[in-house]
Amino acid sequence: MNTITKYFCFLQLLSATCFAQQGTNPVTIEPGVSLALASSRSAAINNIQYQLHFTVPAEQIVPIQSVESIDFKLNNLIYLQIDFKQNVDHLKQVSVNGKTIPIDFRAEHILVRPEYLKKGYNHIEIKFIAGNESLNRNKDFLYALFVPDHARTVFPCFDQPDLKANFLLSLTVPTDWKVMANAVKKDSLVQGTSITYHFNNSDKLPTYLFSFTAGKYTLINREMKNNKMEFLHRETDSAKIKFSVDSVFVAHRDAIDFLEDWTAIKYPFQKIGFVSIPDFQFGGMEHPGEVQYKASSLFLDQGATKDQFISRSNLISHETAHMWFGDLVTMKWFNDVWMKEVFANFMADKVTEKLMGKNTFDLKFLQDHYPAAYGVDRTLGANPIRQQLDNLQEAGSMYGNIIYHKAPIMMRQLELLMGKQNFQQGIREYLKKYSYGNATWNDLIAILSKYTKSDLLSWNKVWVNEPGRPVFSYNIDYDKDKISSLSISQNSEMGEARVWPQSFTVKLVYPTYSKPLVVNTSTAKTDLMEAKGLPKPQYILFNANGAGYGLFPVDKELMVNLYHITEPLERAAAYINAYENMLSGKSNKPEELLTVFLKGLAVEKNEMNLRLIVGYLANIYWTFLTTEERHTMHESVEKTIWSAMEQQQTQNNKKILFNTYQNVYLSAEAGKRMYDIWLKQIAPDGIKLLEDDYSALALTLALKTDTVNTILKEQLARTKNEDRKNRLIYLMPALSLDVKERDHFFDGLKERKNRQKEAWVTTALSYLHHPIRQKTSVRYLKESLDLLAEIQKTGDIFFPQSWLAAIFSNYNSKEANAVVQDFLKSHPGYNQKLKNKILQTTDNLARAQKIMH
Repeated sequence: MNTITKYFCFLQLLSATCFAQQGTNPVTIEPGVSLALASSRSAAINNIQYQLHFTVPAEQIVPIQSVESIDFKLNNLIYLQIDFKQNVDHLKQVSVNGKTIPIDFRAEHILVRPEYLKKGYNHIEIKFIAGNESLNRNKDFLYALFVPDHARTVFPCFDQPDLKANFLLSLTVPTDWKVMANAVKKDSLVQGTSITYHFNNSDKLPTYLFSFTAGKYTLINREMKNNKMEFLHRETDSAKIKFSVDSVFVAHRDAIDFLEDWTAIKYPFQKIGFVSIPDFQFGGMEHPGEVQYKASSLFLDQGATKDQFISRSNLISHETAHMWFGDLVTMKWFNDVWMKEVFANFMADKVTEKLMGKNTFDLKFLQDHYPAAYGVDRTLGANPIRQQLDNLQEAGSMYGNIIYHKAPIMMRQLELLMGKQNFQQGIREYLKKYSYGNATWNDLIAILSKYTKSDLLSWNKVWVNEPGRPVFSYNIDYDKDKISSLSISQNSEMGEARVWPQSFTVKLVYPTYSKPLVVNTSTAKTDLMEAKGLPKPQYILFNANGAGYGLFPVDKELMVNLYHITEPLERAAAYINAYENMLSGKSNKPEELLTVFLKGLAVEKNEMNLRLIVGYLANIYWTFLTTEERHTMHESVEKTIWSAMEQQQTQNNKKILFNTYQNVYLSAEAGKRMYDIWLKQIAPDGIKLLEDDYSALALTLALKTDTVNTILKEQLARTKNEDRKNRLIYLMPALSLDVKERDHFFDGLKERKNRQKEAWVTTALSYLHHPIRQKTSVRYLKESLDLLAEIQKTGDIFFPQSWLAAIFSNYNSKEANAVVQDFLKSHPGYNQKLKNKILQTTDNLARAQKIMH
């Protein structure tokens, strides 16, 4: 071989290492699923059929032997990349069109050269060991959770949302296990200690919606309005089962009825099934035929509050709405992941409105969405609703409160702009046109534009494509005691000047009556002509109907009359405005607002509003007071809360205040009172405490007791449910009085195996970094930030955010702030999306430096 030939071959080898040739366009072989790879594959591949068999042993650590076939049609010959995020030793054999080929595995991809393929239909068979992580293997159950790109961690596939496929699944599991998947069970075959279940072919699904679960479950079958439903759960508390099961089935039925009617499309999949999973990572996940829920969200008890019941209904409606929005019509690429979430939340809210009535709906919409959206949109890490995504491995960082909470607010404003009927007609056309396919936000906007004269492209730019919120101010002039002019102006809290077109109300309040005025903002300044000539008001309540989005002014006179406002929705809007103004430094010092909220504990009778103000109260208490300020006032705070609890009449309101007392107490007297309640299991008058309540109380007592005790060991002995026992065992080291044991626990989190139960991890971190423990835990902060990139790569979609929130939420010290600032300065090229998460979750810490110091 001469030198020229050698050189030419070397270049060919180098090229093969770096690129997979797709026609004339090279696609880089790189980890993850790049947008370039996804685009090239969607142009070349269609008609995909997966056939998968997993053999699941009873022993958690034994590998899952698996076989797979992939049938698909190729429009043109390509250098095929099949995604598989495992080590090469997980691959046993690859055959293409009947011929076993050498395993060529690079950068998380199985490579198949064009000469092994043919135009038209191809058949690939792969023998492999399934990856464990996204199968969430536990001692006696597992569940597949693949959103957004985790299917490729378990089995080889084309892991992108616009390559929808049918899945023909079979599972071999221990005979005492039950199974559920997207499709209906076809048959089963017992062989010794194992049973093999075969399922029908699934409906067309993207890989992230393919799922199954298997384990020691209880199965319940019901038929609701000619719809057969199946439910798997592991709950052992007979009272919870009796109290919850019927309601769970009814909530699914009601949601399906509403959505079929609203969309004019029947339930679009072959079966209805759902499973309750202990300590599930999310509230729920919308796999058709096998919706997964967090067990504690479904199984309520007699001590549950009204808000918990509404939240359960809303959660079930949210996941059911996904059957149409996200499952029937799926985003083309995960930059539009927010589309499925905004519609799921928006439609769930509509179900809530129908079931609970407009007043309850409006109040819940305000409280559910606005504080959470503001919590991100006011920060230096604010992101737009629609974001750029170059590689699917970054998709997890797209999730957050902007897509879950700002987007529904945006959608409601869009519905107001278009009118309900026009909006509904547009959405129906969109669903019909793209059924069982994929669509983009631009596809939707193009359809909606046919049903309105408004300029949706301009509207879309500020609401969807840019971050941030407006700050409102007003100017009022008087001629004697009459209003001569009233105008409202808006400007950007940060970034370039722009206008958020929206509609809301302001209310002029007088001693014996009030006057609401509708505000439609389409320019930076809006003159309220209707106000001219009206008498001078006592004060003005901004955003009285709770529909407006932004930072609104708070009149001083309003704060004096806060609890004289008769409408719960208006009080809630005022509470939110007051808190947001405190954070912005515009009015209300933290201790002043804390005092205001303390006054409301006995007089605020609306349960949802009471929950709102105690949440704000606790946040101010732990995050915006110094340790010295807390110690000066904690006894009076405790007494006020306990007294308010005794004055409240309803069980739910009493329970809310009892939990608040448990949260904030510091005195020895209060500690003894709570210990006696836990020890004797005798709740205060008018309150019902059950096992979960006593378990939570035991954790609080362990945190706040500075003497050696056996509280957690005794609580463990009381706990009967195996899943709840395991959770308590995991948490115990994080609550130890021994600093070295806490250090050891934190060090253990550096290993992925100790982070498998993410809900347990974040709960443990919240105790580890509680203000009481921050003197010894502040030293964990730098290493926690150092771990974030790995957390993002190895954890589920919400874990980076919840990891940071559990750690930083209650810090207010200069030392903690310095750690964050030093980290950001020393990582100038840090992943922007993760940097934004840091800025979002440390916003209160940064604001505390200005507000407190």
